[in-house]
Amino acid sequence: MSILLLGGSPQLPSSSSRLLAFIGERLALQGYGTRKLDVRDLPAQALLLADYTDPAIAEAVQAVADADAIVIATPIYKAAYTGLLKAFLDLLAQDGLAGKLVLPLATGGGHAHTLALDYALRPVLQALGAKQVYTSIYANAQQLGWHEERGLNLDEPIAGRVQAGIDELSAGLYVLAGARQAAAVLPPVRTPQTQLQPA
Repeated sequence: MSILLLGGSPQLPSSSSRLLAFIGERLALQGYGTRKLDVRDLPAQALLLADYTDPAIAEAVQAVADADAIVIATPIYKAAYTGLLKAFLDLLAQDGLAGKLVLPLATGGGHAHTLALDYALRPVLQALGAKQVYTSIYANAQQLGWHEERGLNLDEPIAGRVQAGIDELSAGLYVLAGARQAAAVLPPVRTPQTQLQPA
């Protein structure tokens, strides 16, 4: 099962990109294949013009299509996810997340925008056909400590929410893998042939 780590921050490094990498590392330790895509690395003009002929844009859209699950991370600006992430999600087809599991993450300066993921991003993910959008994880600057040598340090409440999100996503991927294996061994469904009677 493959997981796409989708970063929507216009700046690197950032709190949201560090949290995304932290979760990606823990998912990789569980044996999942992960791939990172930072929207800021895509060519700006091609992104804004939705130029599907651009190789980088085409590859990014295909990366979403190939993933079984997507972990999306964004900073919160003015009570919403970034315009950069919005521009990328607009590239996807109407059912661009069909059958996929999605774990949304966000970071912000304080508690004021805790619900921004649920009222701004979640409806978009559901409109794109996501099979399951898991409980959003929001962390403010005080909950994320950074040390150049030790890396990201989460305070206890956010660490618990992060672990719960990882557990939810892992359980969902386990179920999804089982369903695919079952479908692969089932015999094809044969529809009865209707014979025409002579007039």
